[in-house]
Amino acid sequence: MDEIVIDTEFITLGQALKVTDAISSGGMAKWFLQENDVYVNGEIDNRRGRKLRHGDVINIPGCGRFVIVNKNGEN
Repeated sequence: MDEIVIDTEFITLGQALKVTDAISSGGMAKWFLQENDVYVNGEIDNRRGRKLRHGDVINIPGCGRFVIVNKNGEN
């Protein structure tokens, strides 16, 4: 499982899709989430504004599994 390291309190699902290279621009997030199943903590979620915090796990079939990690290790 790969890590997405953040230095803020949260990252949105749309931003995470861009960071993981699942999409090439933020504008594609809405379309991508309508056409593909993305799992957040084991449940399908299609809200591009979903806030992902330290410890959340994202599974993007065809792209990989990722865990959100704070840069400083805090929750």
